[in-house]
Amino acid sequence: MEEKRLSDEELKTLKKLIESVRYGSVTVTIQDGKVIQIEKNEKIRFK
Repeated sequence: MEEKRLSDEELKTLKKLIESVRYGSVTVTIQDGKVIQIEKNEKIRFK
């Protein structure tokens, strides 16, 4: 099986999104071994 790597741009975007989420999730969609979409879902919590 061929190993596929993320591009520098994909890694930079993913890191930025992960660091920006306080409560929520980051979802990476992969098709044929390539990242085709990154989604950020953020929740706002009231105290």
